Amino acid sequence: MESWVSMPKVELHAHLNGSIRDSTLLELARGLGEKGAIVFSEVEQVILKNQSTVTRITKEVVEDFASENVVYLELRTTPKNNDSIGMTKRSYMEAVIKGLRAVTTVDVDFGCHEMESDASDVCIGSPGKKIYIRLLLSIDRRESTASAMETVKLAMEMKELGVVGIDLSGHPLVGEWITFLPALQFAREQGLSITVHCGEVPNPEEVQAMLDFHPGRIGHACFLDEEHWNTVKASKIPVEICLSSNIMTERIPSLDVHHFADLYNEKHPVVLCTDDPGVFSTSLSKEYSLAASTFGIGKKEMLLLAKDAVESIFSGEEVKRELRQIFDSALKEL
Repeated sequence: MESWVSMPKVELHAHLNGSIRDSTLLELARGLGEKGAIVFSEVEQVILKNQSTVTRITKEVVEDFASENVVYLELRTTPKNNDSIGMTKRSYMEAVIKGLRAVTTVDVDFGCHEMESDASDVCIGSPGKKIYIRLLLSIDRRESTASAMETVKLAMEMKELGVVGIDLSGHPLVGEWITFLPALQFAREQGLSITVHCGEVPNPEEVQAMLDFHPGRIGHACFLDEEHWNTVKASKIPVEICLSSNIMTERIPSLDVHHFADLYNEKHPVVLCTDDPGVFSTSLSKEYSLAASTFGIGKKEMLLLAKDAVESIFSGEEVKRELRQIFDSALKEL
């Protein structure tokens, strides 16, 4: 495991609130129930208790990913309105940004430098080790078209603070694609990249509509038929692969039939990701170890897989160039 931890890696599908440390979650949930019993449906409200909690979670999540040598992280989160505590979508995201600024164990680059006038407030951690953080604002499938549009407009306003794209996520049996399409089209027109949770449940018509939209990436892709896969491969749409998540949620019956193998063997762009490391008790290093042992992939090939993920990020060419240099150095050392 040590060798997988030391390898530089790229994470493109991690939900902020699903990446909370166990210890932090238990601390936040301590007041729930009797004798330590926790009703899971109440946990989200504990997480969203206030902005300071969001800031703390963000700081810890970034530090945890950086500790296992993740050099680039696209962290996704759904901006929340909570009138009872005075939280708006904007104040929620401001709390996230504050968490990025609070990181001290690693130098955090989240694209904010060009708009910072006070040098003391630039996102600086300890010299040397560095992690690039970019943010994806998620539209929850429970939202209305208007609410989805509000999220896209907020993303546009925060582009200079590292927001690079929009994610569509949430309960896959809730909502309809047509509800979110206007907001996603608007986001694309404004230069934001799009990734969508696609094919988490059998829904061939929605999957086809999503693929016709041609998102920048798709996540999971567990229930795609042959025609869908032909479209994905012809369009070279990168697929965010979450092995442990897919098995534990029973989307895929076993790893030996996971679509990762077919995509990898055909050299289709795939990116290994965690989805919710806190929920599924995993880490990106564990996902790399799992893929290597299951599919018989060597260390050098896994490092090349990680390097190839750079081409699927939503950041610009300058960041890609710097990341390629990191992986080229690691390959030389190997």
